Parts: sequence; structure tokens; C-alpha cells
Amino acid sequence: MQIIKRLDLSDARILLEGARAKASEIGVPMCIAITDEGGNLVAFERMDGGKVTSITIAIDKSFTASAAKKATHDYGAISQPGGPTYGIDSAIGGRLMVVGGGLPVIVDGDVVGGIGVSSGTPAQDREVAQAGIEHFLATL
Repeated sequence: MQIIKRLDLSDARILLEGARAKASEIGVPMCIAITDEGGNLVAFERMDGGKVTSITIAIDKSFTASAAKKATHDYGAISQPGGPTYGIDSAIGGRLMVVGGGLPVIVDGDVVGGIGVSSGTPAQDREVAQAGIEHFLATL
């Protein structure tokens, strides 16, 4: 038997709150997705002005971060031509994201979920995702 730690809706709301605050601070309305440890969507928010095209991207960034247990920017670095995971972005029906903005949420060494953010630059998306995680971890 395994005991699995995962984010619940209450946790997801805290992550959204922290990410939303950072997005507002930097002036970029974002799409923010939270998934559980298996990549299943728990919560989603499209801030007023968040790009419609970023809805699926944010969800897939969160899916990648939680299900693959790896930050999307890490895949970006190794998925370029000649890299060890070249072409991985076409895996899983194209859901695996290699652009920054998807981070695993880790508690006590376990990946309990993921956060994916989209609508800004990859650096802005990553900054907002990290702010969501920091806000969440501060409540534990």
C-alpha cells in the first residue's frame, strides 16, 4: 500500500492567491493552473486580461511539472536539438511543456502537485509560479 500526498482545493486556493498577488504586482494578468501529484487539474484561474491562448498552456505546464515531477524550464534546456530529450515536447499528445512557468510543488521531499502559469514571458511566468509556491509553503 502507498500513502500519497496531494494538493487539495484549499491548498490550490492558497497557491492561486500567491501567484495572483505576484502577477498583479508585476502588472501581467495571468492564467494560473494547479494540478495534483498525478497532473489532474484541481483549480484554475484566468485573471481579467489573461490571454485566452494561455489557458491550455498554463494547464499543460502544471500537468508537466506535477506528473513528470520536473520544472518545465528544465525540460526546455535539455529538449533542444542534440539534447538528451530532443522531441519530448511532442510526447503525451503534445501536453508536455518545455517553456518556463511550470513548477512542481514539493512538500517534505514529495511532489504533491504542480503550478503552471502563462500569459507573460517565460521568466515572468516562472516568477509568478514561484511566488505561488512560496506563499503556499509559508502557510504550512
